[in-house]
Amino acid sequence: MQIVYETMYILRPDLNDEQVEQAIAKYENLVREQGGENIQIQNRGKRRLAYEINRQRDGIYIQLNYTGPGNIIAPLERAMRLSEEVIRYMTIKQEVKEVQAEETSSAA
Repeated sequence: MQIVYETMYILRPDLNDEQVEQAIAKYENLVREQGGENIQIQNRGKRRLAYEINRQRDGIYIQLNYTGPGNIIAPLERAMRLSEEVIRYMTIKQEVKEVQAEETSSAA
């Protein structure tokens, strides 16, 4: 069963553009290897954090949207937890509206 997920993670602000692109590609490939599909990545840029994390006041926000099975989350979050470049991450399951499926079946 395919479920829609959104993972938001914050990279250290002292990374250069090349390192940021490498980190984004690393997590995109990890999701793809685990069976993720419809991967969309948005680099939200450097922003001020609400509170200091590991002596960092800023962070580079990356949003990763994808569909996949439920067992895709554990390896992704484990890689982020062990990485020194990621200072925070969070994955949520998004609500998918059933209205679109109902509209197509009623139109037929």
